Amino acid sequence: MSVPPGQLVEDYPALLERQTERARTLRHSTWKTRVAKLRRLKQTLLGHREAIRAALWADFRKPAQEVDLTELTALIAEISHVERHLRRWMKPRRLHTPLPFIGTSAIRYLEPKGVVLVLAPWNYPLMLALAPVASAVAAGNCVVLKPSEFTPATSALIGRIVRETFDEAEVAVVEGGVETARALLELRFDHIYFTGNPTVGRLVMEAAARHLTSVTLELGGKSPAVVDASAHIEQTARRLAFGKFSNAGQTCIAPDYLLVQRSIFPALVDALKRAIDDFFGTDRPPLLLSGIVSERHLGRLRDLIEEAVGAGARVLHGGAIYEAERVVMPTLITDVHPESRLLTEEIFGPILPILPYDDLDEALAVIAGKPPALTLYVFSTRPEAVKRVRERTSTGSILVNDTLIQFSHPEMAFGGSHESGVGRSHGHAGFMAFSNERPVLWQHAGAMALFAKLYPPYNRASRWLQAFLLRWYGR
Repeated sequence: MSVPPGQLVEDYPALLERQTERARTLRHSTWKTRVAKLRRLKQTLLGHREAIRAALWADFRKPAQEVDLTELTALIAEISHVERHLRRWMKPRRLHTPLPFIGTSAIRYLEPKGVVLVLAPWNYPLMLALAPVASAVAAGNCVVLKPSEFTPATSALIGRIVRETFDEAEVAVVEGGVETARALLELRFDHIYFTGNPTVGRLVMEAAARHLTSVTLELGGKSPAVVDASAHIEQTARRLAFGKFSNAGQTCIAPDYLLVQRSIFPALVDALKRAIDDFFGTDRPPLLLSGIVSERHLGRLRDLIEEAVGAGARVLHGGAIYEAERVVMPTLITDVHPESRLLTEEIFGPILPILPYDDLDEALAVIAGKPPALTLYVFSTRPEAVKRVRERTSTGSILVNDTLIQFSHPEMAFGGSHESGVGRSHGHAGFMAFSNERPVLWQHAGAMALFAKLYPPYNRASRWLQAFLLRWYGR
């Protein structure tokens, strides 16, 4: 079911009611049934490859090969990983029996949460919409998906893909803007999965709290990158340029600011310039650089550069803006004032502030002065330096000597820390996010009769047994 913008709010409760009824049946679905649905989704996606490329170009000039790499391939890989492991993930698990519980047996079962709401972002509008849907379907849930209104072509295509793949009572797409999201958040879902910024994340959490609904919040933040003098300069520059300027920097885990040991500062900046020119060529605007999603976001990025330069910052490379195409050239900037918005707000665009440091403690102090981000990048060949960074920072993840690839690692749970996110997703973690753990404890006939001695009236035997338990658990 793809519900067009402007649908009456009164229709959403009816949609939720239909899915709630279906969810009662789906909770008993087998792994084979769920895998069949995932395979259908994968085949539908592959059949729409050209349409996906066209939609993302229409929404913000995303190059076709980048669409294949960061949207379609990443999504297909995620679905395939779930397919391969779902049978094992769904199996009941027998739990260890401690000595005081000899005579009992405990088994952990997993059951779907029910009907879940997925509120998807615009920056990777296909991958970040349908990957959580795949996790929710794998866990046996029904799903209401609201794609972003900022990418209308992709949003409409997602509606088509979902209609071709799923029964509308199991997965439905609701298109619309802020009012649609607010109307959906008024309803009692069994879980809410939101990807976006911390400001909206707080509103989602407040809405969920009214119904005591569990949430997964994938938020953003200022992910730092630290480069010390031992790093391989050319390799580091190319990996940083790819991580920062892919999707025009509109990536929640893109390096948001760069801390570079002063002794290699000039060499790394020169290498970054070469990497940018090598990646994006000499066309102006470059065809291999994504555009900015909207005029509002373009204006915000323009203001960030102008405000920083007005306060004394220097543009080392790039800085040009092409209004008609909504393109901001990859921009390197230094001497940025610590209170500049470039260093206090998540940039979410192709602008990279570069800060020199002399001692690693100086860089760590800068990181500690900001809220924990989704990820942290360290470029170093010194294990002791990586250890210091890990021990003295708090982020959702750390990646050493590369960028972005941790997002696609099938065994790494993805999520933030503090303001950058609540909960985890991807692979097994995504499956668990949409599942309830339900342990069952069996007290077998005649077993654990000793525990009956704890019942009133309390006497010498119960006091002895209580003392034994305290000694056992306190050993």
